This record gives sequence, C-alpha cells and structure tokens, in this order.
Amino acid sequence: MVKIFFIIGLLLASFLTKAQDITGQWYGMFTAPGTQLRIVFNIEKEEETYKATMDSPDQNATGVPVSSITFIDNKLEIGIKIIMAGYSGELKADGSIEGKFSQMGMSFDMNLLRQPVEKTVYSRPQEPKPPYPYHTEDVKFHNNIDDITLAGTFTRPQEAGRYAAAVLISGSGAQNRDEEIYEHKPFKVLADHLARNGIAVLRFDDRGVNQSGGSRAGTSADFANDVRASVDFLKDRDDVNAAQIGLIGHSEGGIIAPIVAAGQNDVAFIVSLAGTGVPGDSILLLQQALIARVQGASDDEIQSAQLLNRGAFRIVREYHRSDSLPQKLSDYFRENKNILQASQLTQGMSEEQYISVLTAQCSNPWMVYFINYDPAPTLERVKCPFLALNGSKDLQAPAEVNLSAIGNALKKGGNKNYKTKELANLNHLFQECETGSPAEYIEIEETFSPKALNEISEWLKSVLNIK
Repeated sequence: MVKIFFIIGLLLASFLTKAQDITGQWYGMFTAPGTQLRIVFNIEKEEETYKATMDSPDQNATGVPVSSITFIDNKLEIGIKIIMAGYSGELKADGSIEGKFSQMGMSFDMNLLRQPVEKTVYSRPQEPKPPYPYHTEDVKFHNNIDDITLAGTFTRPQEAGRYAAAVLISGSGAQNRDEEIYEHKPFKVLADHLARNGIAVLRFDDRGVNQSGGSRAGTSADFANDVRASVDFLKDRDDVNAAQIGLIGHSEGGIIAPIVAAGQNDVAFIVSLAGTGVPGDSILLLQQALIARVQGASDDEIQSAQLLNRGAFRIVREYHRSDSLPQKLSDYFRENKNILQASQLTQGMSEEQYISVLTAQCSNPWMVYFINYDPAPTLERVKCPFLALNGSKDLQAPAEVNLSAIGNALKKGGNKNYKTKELANLNHLFQECETGSPAEYIEIEETFSPKALNEISEWLKSVLNIK
C-alpha cells in the first residue's frame, strides 16, 4: 500500500513539473452579454520572460498583441492594453488554468485548456426555417443625411398587394437585422409572425454591422436618421401601403421610434417593446441596482455603486457640452477611488487604467446623449397610435416606472389612441423567465413569448383594420 501511494506521488510530482511549461496555445471561452466568445493565447518563452499574442476566432481577430504577461507560483497574469482587457488565472493540478477574462470593467469566468473549446449549441425552436410561406428579399437603401448604405431583409405576405409595413428598430449595441443575441433571433421571429398575419416588415443591420455601411459610432439621434431612411425606402415600394408604415422599436429602439415620429404625419403607428419613458440616467441607475441585486450583490455594494454613478452622471449632465468632460470625470473617479468596488476592478489593469476605462465609457458620445436624454417631451409630440409593452420581470427597462411615464407623456400631449400594458413573467427580451436576470437569456429556449407576439399583431390588425 505504501508503495502504491509512493508511485502516485512520483507521478503527480512529475506532472506538476511538466505543467510548469505554459508555452504553446491555450484555449478558453467566456459568456458575455449577447454572445459566447472563444479566446486563444499563444505563449512563447524568451530566456526567462514570456511573450504572447491573443486570437479571437469568433471576431476574426488574430495576433492581438499582449502588453504584459507573467507566470509566477502557478499564477498567470496577462494584460492586453490595446483592448483594455486582461486575464488572471491559476494553473491547476489537472493541467487547466482557472481564472477570469476581464474587459472594460466587466469580468467573466474563463478557464484555459490545451485543446480547442467548442461553443455550446443551444436549442432555439422558434427560429423560422425556409421555405417560408411568405415573400422575402434582401434589400439595400440609403441614408442621404449621413451618406450610409444600409442592408436588410424585407418580408410580406406571398400574394401580390399593397401591405401595411413595420420597420423594426434594434436595441443598444451593435445589432444585426435579426437583433441576434445568444443565438436567439427575436426580430426574425417577429417578422415571421407579422408576415403570417398580413403585415410587411423591414429589418436591417445597424450601421457598421454585417452588410450595412458606416461606423457604429453615433447616438440615438443619429440612428433615427437610419430609420427615417427606411421609412422613405418603404414609401417607394409598390407592395407597401405608404399610408400604413409604422415603427416597432425594442429597448433603445423604443426611444428612437418617437424621435422619428414626433411632429411627423407619415408614421402610422408605434409599438414600443421594453422602451423607456424616464431620463437615461434614471434608467441606468435603476437597471444597475436591479441586476446587481438579482446577481447577489449586497446592499452596501449596490449603494456604493449607486453613489459613484450618480456623481458621474451629474458631471456628464453638467459638462456634456464642454471639452473638459473627460478630465472632469477622470478627476472625479480618482478622487472617489475609495468607493470603487473591489469586484469591479479589472484583472490585468492598474487602478489608473481602470479609471481611464470608466472615463471613456461615461464620456462616449452615445452614453453622454443617453444620460441626458429625457423621452417625455418627444413622446408628447407623438400623435399616431401607440402601443407600449414591457415585461413584469424586465430588469433593464422596469415596466411600472416606464409604462407610467410613457402613458403620462402621451396623454399630456393629447394622443387619443395609445395603450400601455405590462406582460406578466416576461424579461427584457420578452421571454418567459424566472428572475429576469440577463444571465438567463442564453439558457431560455424561448426566443419571443407567443403572448407578446399576439399582443402586437392583434393590436396592429385592429389599428390598421386588417382582418
């Protein structure tokens, strides 16, 4: 018996000695909001130091330079300054490295292995598959204001005719025409449902995404120009009723739709899905607190984060028209670094680098616009029929506060045809859910609740007099 344990001990010692050689390729994958990303670290050794590059196969990026790498006492630390990211992990007895990949203030579990990692394939039973029982075509149209060509998909019922049409407007971040997230394609599901119910749909890639031109840089007001171009494109089609073109916006799209429609008479309807009715800074504080709580943050952690963010947003509101905004923010974060949550600090970054990341986030033009934007005055100018739907478990655009604000603004402006409704047990993506946490999005097989789809189509058929 002693001999057996002795042999095992020798084998283990031999394995650990060999595992100290970390040169070669290491493969990992992390789950971030909206996607799964595979990462490859290519590590070489030069005398007593290491050098490395990083590949991101899912983003077609190879040879990204690693700015720093150390491996001491089985602990691997990697910094990738060019993308404000880092990795911190520990070599385990089984030869894997257990750790976290961090970027822009967010941290994700990611273990490294010697062999390639396969992405998880999830079931998405609602995704429509060809052949489709309706007409579908790829289209392109031009935003003349910003000189951008946009690409999308147009669907309509199979029979020839002039149909009411809806433009689908995506939420924040770079979105393709299907608003794809975690292999869910909610806009494809919605377009399929509406085409089967007699309504044409145009959905398009955001500017700078997939087949659309331009740069993704911009604000909600800029993106409204893209939507305006889509409406003009539909007006010129022989298979669209120009008097029945409307907008369906999800999340930020629910902000953009009223910007396009306010004061106009050529938008026949608006459907706001998980849209907002209160100022952007209020929304950010609400969603940060709700998501942090459901993810297990303590009251003290939440209060500290709220305190820090309120101060930052106050500076953004005060200095948003000033070139001094980045410096004001940087000074603020530096003065209040004592309340930066330890859990927020990015692995592989110094404190100053992290302050730089926070400053860049808060002074980004899109964020500056969003923080300062109050949807209410614009909503007051919307006169077309308006349907606002929010899920009761939406932690990103909480239903009660936003539906109340949207309804009050429409009423104040004299809109005579609007409806607001909270849909029970649905999250921000309109999935049936448990807690509403964004962490659930990927695990839920349902892409778009049928009860939400039916609410949309039944209201549209009523407003548009479609049988």
